[in-house]
Amino acid sequence: MSAELVIAAPLLLLILLAIVQFALWSHATHIAQAAASQGLTAARAQQGTAAAGTAGAKRVLDALARGPLTGPGIDSTRTAESASVRIFGTATSVLPFLTLPVHAEASGPVERFVPLPAGSR
Repeated sequence: MSAELVIAAPLLLLILLAIVQFALWSHATHIAQAAASQGLTAARAQQGTAAAGTAGAKRVLDALARGPLTGPGIDSTRTAESASVRIFGTATSVLPFLTLPVHAEASGPVERFVPLPAGSR
């Protein structure tokens, strides 16, 4: 009986830690996606910039990512037609020697004012 317990107990603990690790990685991915979406909202506004997208994403990361997402980085770009925000980092590690990368990206067209043609009202 004790020989089985010696083998089974560490294995069960390892499985439990793997479940916790997956939950932390999933939570970190959701935080990164929320930050990318918020950054995209700021970057694609009519007078928005890539710097505004970075600032919007940074506000979300400062508020949410202190635990599950470590070493977050932000990459924002904006052209005349599109904007994108990319968040990257690693999930907090529970299992030794395991680092899981986290990546999220949001992109979309920029908002533009297009006047209605004359007589279309």
